[in-house]
Order: sequence, then C-alpha cells, then structure tokens
Amino acid sequence: MTLKSFGAASLLALSLVVVSGCDQVEKSAQQVIGKASESAKQAIDDTQKAAEQALSEATQGLITPRQKDDQADKEAESNNQET
Repeated sequence: MTLKSFGAASLLALSLVVVSGCDQVEKSAQQVIGKASESAKQAIDDTQKAAEQALSEATQGLITPRQKDDQADKEAESNNQET
C-alpha cells in the first residue's frame, strides 16, 4: 500500500467518523430543543393559570377565566337564540 492510498483511506475513514458524529450531535440537539420547548409550554400554561387566578381574586369573582373558544361560541349562540 502506498502512502497516497493509505492517506486516501485514512481521509475517507475520518470523513465517515465526522459525518456520524454530526448526526449524533444533531439528534442530541433536537432532543434538547424538544425538552426546552415542552418546558416553555409548561411555564406558559402555569403563568396563564396563575394570571387567571390572580384576576379572579382581584375582581372577587366578577370576571371568570376565559373558556375554550368552542364552549364560548356555543354559549354565545345559545344566548342569541334565547333573546
């Protein structure tokens, strides 16, 4: 085996190692981003619940937290039909 052949084989092997390492880094980064996304969603949900509770306490129950849009739309339709 000549020096050029050995160098080419080494370069090819090194390239394969680098490419497989990049795939591993990408997978790890995706997992970290996924976990961070879930944590952010949970923090937003917790903040919204706390804000709704604080609003309810501050207004002494005069204003209730928003319901889901579907439920609010159904109730609005029912109220419009009754009048």
